[in-house]
Amino acid sequence: MDHQGGHYLNKAAVLSPLGAARMTQLFLGCSIMALVSHGAGYSASYGIFCMFTWCFCFAVTLVVFALDVTRLHACVPISWDNLTVAFAMLATLMYVTASVVYPVYFLESECPAEGCVVWGYRIAVTVCSGLGCFPYGAEVLLTRAKPGAVVGYMATVSGLLKVVQAFVACIIFGALANDDRYTDYVATQYCVVVYSLCFTLTVATVALTVSGRTAALPFPFDRFVVVYTFFAVVLYLSTALVWPIFSFDRKYGTSERPEDCPPGACVWDSKLVVAVFTNVNMVLYFVDLVYSQRIRFVSNSAV
Repeated sequence: MDHQGGHYLNKAAVLSPLGAARMTQLFLGCSIMALVSHGAGYSASYGIFCMFTWCFCFAVTLVVFALDVTRLHACVPISWDNLTVAFAMLATLMYVTASVVYPVYFLESECPAEGCVVWGYRIAVTVCSGLGCFPYGAEVLLTRAKPGAVVGYMATVSGLLKVVQAFVACIIFGALANDDRYTDYVATQYCVVVYSLCFTLTVATVALTVSGRTAALPFPFDRFVVVYTFFAVVLYLSTALVWPIFSFDRKYGTSERPEDCPPGACVWDSKLVVAVFTNVNMVLYFVDLVYSQRIRFVSNSAV
C-alpha cells in the first residue's frame, strides 16, 4: 500500500477491456515471433520489415503493459495517454501492412522448396498477424476521444490522423528508395521536398504532444496545427498534380507498365505507389483540416 492507501499494482491494467487487449497483443506477438524463428522464416527487405514490426510492437507493448501495471508510468516525463494511443494506432497500421506483405512474398499457393511444414508455419504466422490487428485496433477504440470527455490531443481524430499521415509518408519514402529517377526533374524533386517537409512537421507535432511540450511553444498549438495542416493540403494537392505528369506522361515517362519490369523492383511500380499514396495523404490532411476546425469550434463554444 502507498501512503495514500492505494495499491502499488494497478489491477485495472489487467482486469479491464484495455488490459485484455494488451495481453492479447502480447500473446499473439510472442506466438508470431516463435513461429517465424522456429520454422516459418523470413528473408530480404520485406521479411526484415515484417519481423521488425512484430518484434518492435511486442517490445513496446510489453514495456507499456509493465509500466501500467506497476504505475511507474507516472515517473516518466511524458504524456502517457497520448503516447499509448499514438503507439496503438501505429501498431495497428504496422500489423495491417505486415499481414499483407508477409503472405504476398512468403506464402505460395503450393508447398515451397523447404517443404509443406514450412508452408504450414507461414500460414499460422499470417493468421496470427491478421488477428493481431484487432487487439491493437480495439485499444485505439477504447482510448480514443469520447463525446464530452477531456482527453489528450492524440486521442482525437485529428491526433490519430497525424499517425496515419506519417505512416503513409513512410510508405512513400519506401517507394522512392526504389526510384532514384526523381532527381531527373526539378518538379519531382519539389514533390520529394513536400513529402519530407510535411512528414517532418507531422512527426514534430506528434513528438511535442507525446512529450507534453505543446505549452512551451511561443504560439497557440491548436492554431499551429490548423495552419500547417492547411498548407499541407495545398502542397499535397500540387504534388498530386505534378507527380503523375512527370512520372506517367509520355513526354517524361511511360503510361504503361514495362513488360520487362521485375516484380518487387520495378521503378514504374514505385512511381505508381507514390502517386496513389500521395492522393491518400492529401485526403487524410483534408479530413484532418476539417476536423481540426471542428475541434477548435467546439472548444471556443465551450468557453
